[in-house]
Amino acid sequence: MTESSAEAARFLLRNAVESLPEGALERRLGEGRPLRVKLGIDPTAPDIHLGHVVVLQKLREFQDRGHTVVLIVGDYTARVGDPSGRSATRPELDPDAIERNARTFQEQAFTVLDPERTEVRRNGEWLDMPIDDLFRILRTATVAQILERDDFAKRHAAREPISLLELLYPLLQGYDSVAVRADVELGGTDQKFNLLLGRDLQSAYGVAPQAVLTMPILPGTDGVQRMSKSAGNYIAVTDPPEEMFGKVMRVPDAAMPDYYRLLLASALDASAPPVVAKRGLARGVVARFHGEEAATAAEAHFDRLHVERAAPDEVAESALPPGDPVHLPSLIAECFGLSRSEARRLVAQGGVRIDGAALADGRLDMPRADLDGVVLQVGKRRFRRLITAPRS
Repeated sequence: MTESSAEAARFLLRNAVESLPEGALERRLGEGRPLRVKLGIDPTAPDIHLGHVVVLQKLREFQDRGHTVVLIVGDYTARVGDPSGRSATRPELDPDAIERNARTFQEQAFTVLDPERTEVRRNGEWLDMPIDDLFRILRTATVAQILERDDFAKRHAAREPISLLELLYPLLQGYDSVAVRADVELGGTDQKFNLLLGRDLQSAYGVAPQAVLTMPILPGTDGVQRMSKSAGNYIAVTDPPEEMFGKVMRVPDAAMPDYYRLLLASALDASAPPVVAKRGLARGVVARFHGEEAATAAEAHFDRLHVERAAPDEVAESALPPGDPVHLPSLIAECFGLSRSEARRLVAQGGVRIDGAALADGRLDMPRADLDGVVLQVGKRRFRRLITAPRS
C-alpha cells in the first residue's frame, strides 16, 4: 500500500518541535518526487555526538522514504562561527583543524545516514564568491531584521559585542539553501531564525522556499546544558562501548524520557526503577552503535567497576619508583597525572584502594614489596597494576 503525503508527514513529524509554515512539509511530499532534505553542520569539533544523532536519524527517516539528504559541511561558515545560542563571539578556528574535523565528521555521519542517498557538499563551493555576489546576498536582509534574532537581541540589549561576521552568518547559511535548492531543511530549535531566513533568500533568488523542521535539543550528561564537546557533557558516537555505557549511566533520571524518545524512539517505562530504566537506555545506545554483543560486554564491565568494585580485565601497568618504602601520594600523582596535594586528599577521603581494599586512614607510605603486582585504584574508574620493572 502506497503511503499518502499526509501519512508520510505525520510519521516524519514525530518528535519534531515545529513544522513551518504549517502544512508546507505535506505539500512538498505531495509533489511526488524525491525531495532534497538539507542539514548544515559546521565542523567546529571532530566528533559527532548523540545530540547530532537526533537530527541525523530524522534525516535517515526521509532517506528511508526515498528522499535525498544534502549534508552541507560548513567549511566556510565554520570560519565565521554560528552565533546560535551564544552569549559571546566564538573564537576563530584554524583552517587546518576545520579541514580535519570536516573529514572526520563526514565519516561519522554515515554511522546514521545511508551513504547511497546522501549528497555531501561543502559550502566553500559557492561561498568563495566574487564581492558583487556577496553584495547581492546582503541586499536581501536588513540589520533590524537580523537583530530580531533572540540571541542577538539579548546581546545587543546587554551591550555585548556582536561582530559583523556573526551578523553575516545567518545570510550565508540561508544562501546554502539557495545553492543546493533545498526542499526541506532541518535543524535544532535554536536554528529557527536561520532556517526561516533561508526561505527568504530562496524567494529572493527565485527558488521555491523550503519547508522547515525544527528538532529538540538533547541535554548533555549533566541534564542541564545542551550536549556539546565544549561543555564536556557529550557522548560521542565513536566512544568505546564501555565508556559510552558509563556516560549514559551518568545521565540524570529527569533527562531519561528525552533520551528514550529521541535516541531509541521509545517511551520510558515509568513503572521501572530508575536504575533498571537507565541500564536499558545504556544498553540500547551502545547496541545501536556497537552491536548487542558489545552492549552486553559493556554492561558487564560497568558491573565489575561499579557494582563488584573489581578491576577491569585489562589494566595498564606502571613501574614502581625506586626507594623503600614507597610514598603513596607521589606514586598516585605519577600514575594518574595528579598533584601530590590532590593525591593526599584522595587517600585521606578513602578514594584509594589496593587490590580492592581501601587504604587505612592516614597511611601515606607502604613497603615496596607489598606493592609489587597489586592493582592501585583511584576513584571508581582509574586503575594501574604496579610492577617493579617493565615486563617484556
